[in-house]
Amino acid sequence: MAHSILIVDDEERLLDVLGGMLEGLGYQVLAAASAPDALVQLGRETVDLVLTDLRMPGMSGRDLLAEIRRLHPILPVVVMTAFTTLRDAVQMIKEGAFDYIGKPIEFDELEAAVANALRLHDALRDNDRLHRELEGRHRLDGVVGTSPRMQDVLKAVTEVAASRTTVLVTGESGTGKEVIARAIHFNSPRQRRPFVAVNSAAIPEPLLESEFFGHVKGSFTGATANRAGRFAQADGGTLFLDEIGDMPLALQAKILRVLQERQFEPVGGSQTRHVDVRIIAATNRDLKRMVAEGTFREDLFYRLAVFPIGLPPLRERASDIPLFLKRFAEEIGPQVGRRDVRFSPEAEALLMRYDWPGNIRELQNCVERSLISSHGNSIGVEDLPPYVTQRPAAPRDAAAFPIDLDAALDEFERTRIVAALRESGGVQVEAAKLLGINERSLWHRIKKHGIVVARVVAA
Repeated sequence: MAHSILIVDDEERLLDVLGGMLEGLGYQVLAAASAPDALVQLGRETVDLVLTDLRMPGMSGRDLLAEIRRLHPILPVVVMTAFTTLRDAVQMIKEGAFDYIGKPIEFDELEAAVANALRLHDALRDNDRLHRELEGRHRLDGVVGTSPRMQDVLKAVTEVAASRTTVLVTGESGTGKEVIARAIHFNSPRQRRPFVAVNSAAIPEPLLESEFFGHVKGSFTGATANRAGRFAQADGGTLFLDEIGDMPLALQAKILRVLQERQFEPVGGSQTRHVDVRIIAATNRDLKRMVAEGTFREDLFYRLAVFPIGLPPLRERASDIPLFLKRFAEEIGPQVGRRDVRFSPEAEALLMRYDWPGNIRELQNCVERSLISSHGNSIGVEDLPPYVTQRPAAPRDAAAFPIDLDAALDEFERTRIVAALRESGGVQVEAAKLLGINERSLWHRIKKHGIVVARVVAA
């Protein structure tokens, strides 16, 4: 669609001439003989650029610019002026005009000024649209869940979002901890500042300190230039520390210092940098147990757990599964060429009975696979993955009491890891994908349970 340009000038002859020039370049042209008339048209028409005279009777071009800046902040304005008022035109640029062109108007100069201004407008409009989409995606009403457990989570997010309080989000892998962290950030006063996420388990240990704090050129082999770390990148915004339980003890001490003093030094540097960063940490591990075992610093734990938010696993919020099915089908469907697809009541009921060890991430993968396998506008039981249809759902309330819960959970985790390793033929990268965790996290768990990994996995 052609760009629309509003020309504002009290000389009728010039309006006709400029209109003819711009229409010849393929633009849609609107005309106004005064600044008040221009404001009326801006209120009822979509305009991509305003081309206005500076000197007009009554309301001047400068006054019009001020109103446009107030009512339409990203709409570019190009000023037309005689050379005798060049100083005024320069001043208007300081006040927000994009450019000026001198009278009499030269065609080439007009064409270049208009093209440059419209490129700016397109970029600003796209940026504004993307920002609104990003905010919309992370609004509280964008967090899926109406179950009582999730209502408690949403209440906690609402309570803490406006503050700069440190938050610790806990929950099993795949429960949506980063989604909650982003919801906190995008509903806080820091929403227009950076949200920087870093996964402690996904970064090789020798590079962790540089990743967080940056480094100066020559500080170690491969440091060929200065590099800003994640704390510097998040200055003024939020730093999300995912998998905080996998962070080595030595780095934990340095993170604690930043939390206490809001300052750090890059690797190999001596200059202290001060930062204003809100910390949201997340883990699927039992940090209290790690503190007792000496693998996580107690002082850091209490610094992080100022406002804890625990996310329930999907099996404990089964009533939310139909909402996720609808959301994922709408999001993923167009990507795989399937639109307006719904799950049948039978398929939905079966999915609600499944125990979802991989939580929301596993459910999302299930929806994508079902969309690809199915035909028509309905996904039936026959279209669901075999691991859902051929495996009995987890028994509810079937355990005899009393039980050793920690031992039961360890055995459950060990069994699932062994099963995934067998399924993948001992390939840990593939097993980690099946379990919905990263390879480093899987390695720690294999070590913890003493599992022998080979092409044939030993239990």
